Amino acid sequence: MTETTGHHHTVSSICCYCGTGCGVEITTDGSRVLAVTGDGAHPANFGRLCSKGRTLGDTTGRPSARLLRPTLRLSKDEPAQEVSWDSALDAVSARLADAIRQHGPDAVGFYLSGQLLTEDYYLFNKLARGLVGTNNVDTNSRLCMSSAVTGYKLTLGADAPPACYDDFDHAECVLIAGSNMAFAHPVLFRRLEDAKAANPAMKIIVVDPRRTDTASIADLYLPVLPGTDVALFHGMLNVMIWEELIDRDYIAQHTEGFAVLKQRLQEFTPRAAAELCGISEQDLVTAARWFAQSAATLSCYTMGLNQYSNGSDKNAALIHLHLATGHIGRPGCGPFSLTGQPNAMGGREVGGLATALPGHREPGNAAHRAEVAALWHVPALPATPGLAAVELFEAAAEGKIKVLWIVCTNPAQSMPEQALVRAALEKVDCVIVQEAFNSSETLAYADIVLPAATWPEKDGTVTNSERRISRVRAALPAPGQAREDWRIADDVAQRLAASIAPERLPAFGFVDAAAVFAEHATTTAGRDLDYSALSYEVLEQRGPQQWPFRDGHGTARLYGDGVFATASGRAQFVDVAWRTVSDKVSAHFPLRLTTGRLRDHWHTMSRTALVPALTRHVEEPQLAMHPRDLQRQRLASGELVKVRNKRGAIYLPVVADDKLRPGVAFIAMHWGGAALGGQGINALTTRVGDPLSRQPELKHAAVAVEAAKLPWRATLLLKGDALAARARLDALRALFPYAVAVPVMLGGVEALRLRLAASAAPDAAVLQQLASVLEPAGSLSAALDDPARGILRRVWLQAKQPLGFVLAGDVRADEALSSWLDGGAAPDSLSALLTGQARGAARSRVVCSCEGVREDAICAGIAKGLDVDGLKRELRCGTGCGSCVPELVRMVAA
Repeated sequence: MTETTGHHHTVSSICCYCGTGCGVEITTDGSRVLAVTGDGAHPANFGRLCSKGRTLGDTTGRPSARLLRPTLRLSKDEPAQEVSWDSALDAVSARLADAIRQHGPDAVGFYLSGQLLTEDYYLFNKLARGLVGTNNVDTNSRLCMSSAVTGYKLTLGADAPPACYDDFDHAECVLIAGSNMAFAHPVLFRRLEDAKAANPAMKIIVVDPRRTDTASIADLYLPVLPGTDVALFHGMLNVMIWEELIDRDYIAQHTEGFAVLKQRLQEFTPRAAAELCGISEQDLVTAARWFAQSAATLSCYTMGLNQYSNGSDKNAALIHLHLATGHIGRPGCGPFSLTGQPNAMGGREVGGLATALPGHREPGNAAHRAEVAALWHVPALPATPGLAAVELFEAAAEGKIKVLWIVCTNPAQSMPEQALVRAALEKVDCVIVQEAFNSSETLAYADIVLPAATWPEKDGTVTNSERRISRVRAALPAPGQAREDWRIADDVAQRLAASIAPERLPAFGFVDAAAVFAEHATTTAGRDLDYSALSYEVLEQRGPQQWPFRDGHGTARLYGDGVFATASGRAQFVDVAWRTVSDKVSAHFPLRLTTGRLRDHWHTMSRTALVPALTRHVEEPQLAMHPRDLQRQRLASGELVKVRNKRGAIYLPVVADDKLRPGVAFIAMHWGGAALGGQGINALTTRVGDPLSRQPELKHAAVAVEAAKLPWRATLLLKGDALAARARLDALRALFPYAVAVPVMLGGVEALRLRLAASAAPDAAVLQQLASVLEPAGSLSAALDDPARGILRRVWLQAKQPLGFVLAGDVRADEALSSWLDGGAAPDSLSALLTGQARGAARSRVVCSCEGVREDAICAGIAKGLDVDGLKRELRCGTGCGSCVPELVRMVAA
């Protein structure tokens, strides 16, 4: 929908972050975004937005962050040159054609993204399978959703979440397993909070090794050991069977395989299961009773179940609880996998995974291949199994992939075992990177760069976690020469078809995104997800719709009739054994490292790092450990440590966190090489994956932590364009083992924070480079240097106001200077501060990103006697997106 008022235009679209699929209203003046607000009419969010969604407008209109023109390099040792689109597209087509002729179609691979629109996905899938002739097309959804897909297919017969958002309002019990909803799906968490407030009798169970903000709402918190969820769910089902809490009629009428699973469950007594999980037996029994005895039980889960080598088993074991109790197909019931990315669901619909074909078909099924080939008017689809994400990069490292086309994703940060991934990218003859932002680590390996349009410049559709298809509408033209992803794929397909298969040329040449969607919709006809009757016109007239869409109506819940998408029509109980994590702790690597999201950041931060306000809650990468573990290893909170295992090592400051289990450590997933100056946290994670879903175990790695032994330190803080400044520091950062560079916000102004550490002071030339590389033009410099001791102290001033500083060898003034740059009081004596003879106030962390409310102000309010409502009233914290409310509750309670 588009509305015009004067020179302003308001367009209805969808947020581009998580799979909640929130509706947004984008107001522009034709050249820039003026405002982004929640769409009150959209059924996913009814006007609510999280901190990321509320600041989407701040991610646009910044050409310095974007890729604006195609580039090409003729060899690996030559610099890239700007070229025309025709030259770039001709080069892509020629590289593909050469690889196919010389090495066969399986020498080509496509690595796509859950952030693509359905139309983008469809065109790439058709290009790969219908023209190139390879099933080597996979997506970063393999890293997050493939175990959920496998779990649904094993038990219910199809990749179809049976529940919907409305079920939050009807549930009497909610089990949240391996999901920090408060951070990863904040708008849904707000809905759960509302449901709990309306029905205080609702029981909420949270299963997570970390006591996250989500656990703040729990009536029962189960801090299981990482990877033990199968034992937990088996133990709960054992209790339900023993105490006659199962629905035997439902099991008999609508399921198969229960007797075999029941035999397996005999060994999972409450005591045995609780010991495996590291929780109390009574808590496990309580969870089982609440789940079974509730009138309606809903479960929500994400990466804590999926990103393990037994992720499919975890998903199946949880779904068993619903099948055994009949908690499925009714309001308030069902196993609800919350999608991580905005269109991971749409990608699964079009067959964007190596293990899928359009319309929930299987590439290993000859009849399914024939159906799609007929729809595409091509002779046949390839029968050779495709390579999933990890396998694709393994094959690339072995020299088997000659051309790799990477679209809208950043594997040089997000894939596990970064050493292998980067070696693979160096090995591939031609790496094509189709990307919107210039901060992606993967760009360093690109031979051809294709600048892509991004939110809010694209037109198409996405499908959210509850199977709801919504229109994404362009509000602005793409900057520079950037183009829509589907159009780039279509342009290459036409060139390639003319070169290698002219008879397939009519399969491409789409006039617009609506035409792409119309063809895609036909592939769903007669399938479980059938929405062949949907079109852009229907979506314009009737708004977002859930699939299956039949007889003019969407479907809110699935399996209400007890008929499932299996051959027999019955749901399946699967004989699931319990397996430990693949990366086992040992005397050499005694800590269990887990990963997860930060509240205000997204994936590799190419978008959220453009919003200074989003950096203030957690500004820098750090390792969290339980205080007992710190004490045991004689480490102090704030100390720089080395985190290592057999795959790699990174340096980080460690912080004490009593919300973790002893023996478990945590690092946020967002910190890659751009921030850390190396390979990022995925230098540590393992590529070993689930044998069924082929999803790697990103959630668990065995590590050792030790003091860093890097006594020489430096820090730099400078106002201005952080990403541009960081790019100028690349050569300097490469000289140091610890070289963190992150965007921060100072007094409402963007800035760059650089921290360095080394075993000894660098030579004078490096110190001089550090002093001058970012020195602001026209600034005055207050300097107190001692080069002989490796000490450099500079403060850059303009009209007596601080622009930034650099401290090397003596960083005692860091906190006070940072506070001054952030609007705090000026030091009485700058020289006394720099030489350690005086101290200033420390800078306070921001808790509420929406209103910029700091921790010290909140603590002062609490000291005055304010409760959470009082803090909201006086300071306005928690009154925007509400994501900080769990933290406010925790602070008041403390």
